[in-house]
Amino acid sequence: MQTVPLTPFMGVEVKNVQLATATDASTTAALRRLMAEHSLLLFRDQYDLTPGAHVAFSRGFGELEEHVLSDFCLDGHPEIFVVSNIIENGKHIGAFGGSKAYHSDLAYLPEPSMGSVFRCLECPAEGGETAFISMFAVYDALPPEQQQWLSERTAVFDYVWHYERYHTDRPPLSDEQRKRVPPIEQPCVRAHPETGRPALYVSPTWVRRFGDLSETESEPLLQELLAFACDDRFAYYHTWQPGDVLIWDNRSSMHKACPFDEQNTRRLMHRTTIKGDAPIAYAMPS
Repeated sequence: MQTVPLTPFMGVEVKNVQLATATDASTTAALRRLMAEHSLLLFRDQYDLTPGAHVAFSRGFGELEEHVLSDFCLDGHPEIFVVSNIIENGKHIGAFGGSKAYHSDLAYLPEPSMGSVFRCLECPAEGGETAFISMFAVYDALPPEQQQWLSERTAVFDYVWHYERYHTDRPPLSDEQRKRVPPIEQPCVRAHPETGRPALYVSPTWVRRFGDLSETESEPLLQELLAFACDDRFAYYHTWQPGDVLIWDNRSSMHKACPFDEQNTRRLMHRTTIKGDAPIAYAMPS
């Protein structure tokens, strides 16, 4: 299994692996180790990866989530969440207007996603990249006193607040959907369960405030922290090609969609999301 670094601080391209047949335990274990170390794995030319094979490969990493926005799950494969600007018969076939703010998938759940497997079927010739941030690198670059302060705190993740703030162009959430995603607190710094390495776990999309502070008190602190965390020195921008598959570790990275001409070009992506465990707060060495 050959790998080529994408950046000095995160991501590798994995060569000579076809995911449609890479379902044996030894290959999955090797890929899982790579993901824990590098946060982001790229596979090119995965044209044989059907929806069924996409689900089967993803299940090698663990149980899969079914997204709360069930209207955008693929018919026959509810584990696949469709991300697209395409309209058919007057309706969007997938989640549209993807989040332009950095986030990690399903971080608003008590047991957030471990990782995501994202497959490109169609993409525009220009724009539509996905940007990734290494939260390992962000944490490492923080001053020690800020690392200490953050390691002693939680953050409030609030999906309903996020949805009503960022997705005013989508249908309102039903009462049942709102009940499924109440606000929760997560540690601001989490220890990676497979390596123990600390990663910042605060994003501009889901986090409403720090657990022990009001929104008013939190706002300037969050703005300063997130301006630092979202700096391009920690980022990798992926330019998509049809057949690309990216696997990312939601425990140590965040990502966002980049703009493209949504009126005149098409973008179609399939995502599976692997269930994870409750975050473990990182304890700084004494």
